[in-house]
Amino acid sequence: MSTSAASPVTPVPPAPVIFDLDGTLVDSEPNYYEAGRRLLAGYGVPDFSWEQHTRFIGIGTRETLQILSREFGIDAPLDELLAGKNRTYLELARAHTEVFPEMRALVERLSAAGHPMAVASGSSRAAIEAVLAGTGLDALLTTVVSAEEVAHGKPEPDVFLEAARRLGVDPASCVVLEDAAPGALAAHRAGMRCIAVPYVPAAADDPAFASAGLMFQGGQGEFSARLAYDWLGQPVRSSP
Repeated sequence: MSTSAASPVTPVPPAPVIFDLDGTLVDSEPNYYEAGRRLLAGYGVPDFSWEQHTRFIGIGTRETLQILSREFGIDAPLDELLAGKNRTYLELARAHTEVFPEMRALVERLSAAGHPMAVASGSSRAAIEAVLAGTGLDALLTTVVSAEEVAHGKPEPDVFLEAARRLGVDPASCVVLEDAAPGALAAHRAGMRCIAVPYVPAAADDPAFASAGLMFQGGQGEFSARLAYDWLGQPVRSSP
């Protein structure tokens, strides 16, 4: 009886993972809302509501302030508004920022398994670094890209493509974790797989989420580090 040698199996390298920060890794939206509310109140705009704030979840701070200053007729330089909001946000973020427990578990598991990881966020670099340092995530997430460092924020793919470049990996091999529709769209435009965890579960039906490979429609309350880890370890199916 003849036998044939088994075909060699080429090991699949650990998939690079790129995390959005706000609303995905950490629950920073309450701090961003409060910083924006205080800023607008200082320019004569009272009663800025949480419902109004949710329109801008997933959009960079600069882009958000451009829209708000236009809508409310605020006659102040954009850089002045940006500096004021960032200053207030940093004070709030340093005082307290909550990491979603299952996200921390996923980061730790990915790190232990050797997955390259990065953070790509619409926040300022100072805000990203303050949050990561304050939560202890900076020890595991050392590659950071802010929308300030690229030409266009989300939903354009610039921050994700820059993260892949800094990690030295092919964008097509990356998996993005996102909580907001603009970020999911940016991941799609970057040619990356996406795990969607909507911060506002009611937004799960947004067409921008349709391209997500894995969707946790219930948001963080439904998110599972184990399920996400198992999914991103699956081989990428090539298009016919």
